[in-house]
Amino acid sequence: QVQLVESGGGLVQPGESLRLSCAASRSISSVNSMAWYRQAPGEQRELVAVIDRGERTNYADFVKGRFTISRDNAKNTVYLQMNSLTPEDTAIYYCNLDLGSRVYWGQGTQVTVSS
Repeated sequence: QVQLVESGGGLVQPGESLRLSCAASRSISSVNSMAWYRQAPGEQRELVAVIDRGERTNYADFVKGRFTISRDNAKNTVYLQMNSLTPEDTAIYYCNLDLGSRVYWGQGTQVTVSS
């Protein structure tokens, strides 16, 4: 069993930044990939960004140039740096760990962008 704990969410104004963290209860250096998803009220959960074991990254078009995913294997933690936030970024953000044989999810952290 793997536990993922997200943190860093909150209420910010449009144009501001947040950094989300996802701490895993096991080593992440060999996992297939880790990712951030988000789910807005009434919407389906959608992929935001993913980073694989080779540090390759991929982003949803709606965050390219604004968000950056990174990982610190020594801390078993994945980050999502979010800049130039807009109200459309308001959602619960979930961390995802893919072992190949199984996928784990965190409980989510709320991000609200409002003036």
